[in-house]
Amino acid sequence: MTTRTVDTTGELAAFLRSRRERLDPDRLGLPARRRARRTPGLRREEVAELAGVSTDYVVRLEQGRGLRPSVEVLVALARALCLEPGERDYLFDLAGHRRPGTTGGPPAGAAPSLARLVDDLSPLPAVLMDHRYDLLAWNPEMARLLPGFDAVPPERRNAMWLCLLHPPMRGFYTDREQVLRDGIAHLRAAWAAHPEDRALSGLIAEFAAQDEDFARLWSAREVGVNGRGRKSLRHPVAGAITVDFEVLLPLQDPELRLLVYRAADEESRVSLDRLCAR
Repeated sequence: MTTRTVDTTGELAAFLRSRRERLDPDRLGLPARRRARRTPGLRREEVAELAGVSTDYVVRLEQGRGLRPSVEVLVALARALCLEPGERDYLFDLAGHRRPGTTGGPPAGAAPSLARLVDDLSPLPAVLMDHRYDLLAWNPEMARLLPGFDAVPPERRNAMWLCLLHPPMRGFYTDREQVLRDGIAHLRAAWAAHPEDRALSGLIAEFAAQDEDFARLWSAREVGVNGRGRKSLRHPVAGAITVDFEVLLPLQDPELRLLVYRAADEESRVSLDRLCAR
């Protein structure tokens, strides 16, 4: 298993190409060209014109020729490529420009006060995770909700590992594809924000080698963090449960994520209560 750190130059080049190729020139109101388009998306010269830089500069960026774009150029490229906020952050991280409000330091562990907070959230299932999705603290309700969690060794207490490689959870999420897509989009953002994190790079390499779905979705280069939503679960004991989730970031430890589940309907609340009372 490789533990290489992020090749930010190569990834920046690939990311820019992928975002250029997904854009529809007609929807952007660009003039029609006489010559038929042989490649999808915008041409490099069109991106250059929209961003106010030279075509040669865009070419060198996409070829990974060691350029370090300024903040001003990154802002212009993000605008030209119609990047979403999470994609924009990813672009800045790859280019080595930290975003305001990020520490840039090593990830924090679970402070005792945060671990106590997780317990205090009972009976709502709650878990504290770091940027790798390592599970740092959880309450009894979350442990009962995750199938087979009591048998997971400490070194495998990672939300993505559980979803991908823990057999009792293979059918846990009704829409497993979307859960994986969201989780991988978060991991890609974390991967760029922590380019020297060999443990994270090692996890990603392991997942890509052992799970075809992960490898396929990772290659799509989707980026983003989903902090609120709904999940449908299939618990082997409690049956169908639908939960709403919130992801909260502690101000003093912004690299951590506190995930809290709430029953989305009365039937799910009854099922959760019955499960957690066992």
